[in-house]
Amino acid sequence: MQLKKAALEKEDFEAVGNALADLDLERLPGHLKHVGSDWFAIFNPEVPRVLDVDLVHALEHPGVVGCVTFSYDGKYIATGCKRVAQIFDVVTGQKINILEDKSVNYIFDFYIRSVCFSPDGRYLATGGDDQLIRVWDIASRSLRNTFEGHEDDIYSLDFARDGRTIASGSNDKTVRLWDIEAGQNVLTLSIETGITSVVISPDAKLVAAGCRDKCVRVWDTFTGYLLERLEGPDGHKDDVYSVAFAPNSKDLVSGSLDKTIKMWELATPSLPRGVHPNNAPKGGRCIKTFEGHKDFVFSTTFTPDGNWVLSGSADRGVQFWDLQTGNVQLKLQGHKGSVNSIAASPSGTCFATGSGDRWAKIWSYKPFP
Repeated sequence: MQLKKAALEKEDFEAVGNALADLDLERLPGHLKHVGSDWFAIFNPEVPRVLDVDLVHALEHPGVVGCVTFSYDGKYIATGCKRVAQIFDVVTGQKINILEDKSVNYIFDFYIRSVCFSPDGRYLATGGDDQLIRVWDIASRSLRNTFEGHEDDIYSLDFARDGRTIASGSNDKTVRLWDIEAGQNVLTLSIETGITSVVISPDAKLVAAGCRDKCVRVWDTFTGYLLERLEGPDGHKDDVYSVAFAPNSKDLVSGSLDKTIKMWELATPSLPRGVHPNNAPKGGRCIKTFEGHKDFVFSTTFTPDGNWVLSGSADRGVQFWDLQTGNVQLKLQGHKGSVNSIAASPSGTCFATGSGDRWAKIWSYKPFP
């Protein structure tokens, strides 16, 4: 995964869509900006300001932070970097756990590119450059499962709401589903190109993948049938690096190296169990395109209320998008490197970012004023 680095300079701040183009931070009125010690947010002057953001904790890491995620109760975040996954308390910022498999003496420093909590918070799954999926018992810091099978870097993992199924996506051109109770691979979905991102729908009926051929694919998790290919004239023009389901399980967003985020309305949200699709995969409809980032979009997510889409980019910025209007609400500049990962807390009050500058940061957002 390409990780770009750049210095955080106020004079280098780039446009957030047309509405935020060429804004001078120093001359902006107070209600259109929030400036911290080493970060700032600019708010879109063409729409009402309804949000505020603030930095809660800055968490230094020994290497590039490739991924961040929240526990389902919103109390903890997990991060992945060089060989190590770490867990932090959201309120205090205290590091409470370090998970590292010291049983294998690698001759190279591999990176953990994805982490995800089980719904009950007991387990953390990790995947990365060494092609293994590890499921950790957090309390005992011991390995519950180690899954082998992928033949290239693992870029993405997601736990299903059932607490036993994990989806993984790899550059080996497969999406795999794993059962931690049975300890085995239960479904393998093979395509013609590498997988950069996977996500299981909140209702656990669908799994979606962002792919290196500009396409988003959606399968039925029970049958493995391919239901959707999200592409075409209104689709992405470059590799898709992020996918995220809306809380309703019927819509999703995707982020791409073409610098855009797209929202899709699925044509076939799910199938009744045992029913085979009658024809070729349907194409969902692209209902919005969010434009404004000046570099690759690496990560996207929804807030739990479904009102906002958050995106992180190689331009070092985070953007908040109004799902109903498609307008950008704010641009947050708080890292010196690419924003490789962004996650929203299920509690609806925080989000987290992970960057190539070796920092993970926890931010708060709330209504303004």
